[in-house]
Amino acid sequence: MNRKELVDAIQKQTQVARTDVDKVLGSLIQHTQVAVKKGERVALVGFGTFERQSRKARTARNPRSGEPVKVKATKVPRFRAGQGFKDVVAGKAAAPKLTPPKAAAKASTAKATSTSRASGSRASASRASTTRATASRSSTAKSTAKATSSRGKAKGGKKK
Repeated sequence: MNRKELVDAIQKQTQVARTDVDKVLGSLIQHTQVAVKKGERVALVGFGTFERQSRKARTARNPRSGEPVKVKATKVPRFRAGQGFKDVVAGKAAAPKLTPPKAAAKASTAKATSTSRASGSRASASRASTTRATASRSSTAKSTAKATSSRGKAKGGKKK
């Protein structure tokens, strides 16, 4: 699941505007990055903990040549899954059930479905007309190319 799919899933479940969900998710990511950069821990109970970890300078090996390479000391982010998350993934606990949208949302979803069907037929009609237009343009381009090549042959004959 990527960010767009996550935003869409949250939007469907909460009935909040997609742009608002995207802003909240973006803000969560930004605040987590800033806090971890400062060295703070960000703990989301039941989900996991984000923190900064320091790595010492070391000597590694280049996998191609096998020669030693010096690696500088650095700081890297670390995520540790919480116990609840681990249990769900391992199958020890039931996955949380996603609550369906409210009844009012179902009515608007049905209306949106019928609208999308109607727009789907309009879209296929416009695709067909676009295909026809593209075909006529390509045949025009072919005839223009033939005319240009025959002119080139006529010029070539005059030079001799």
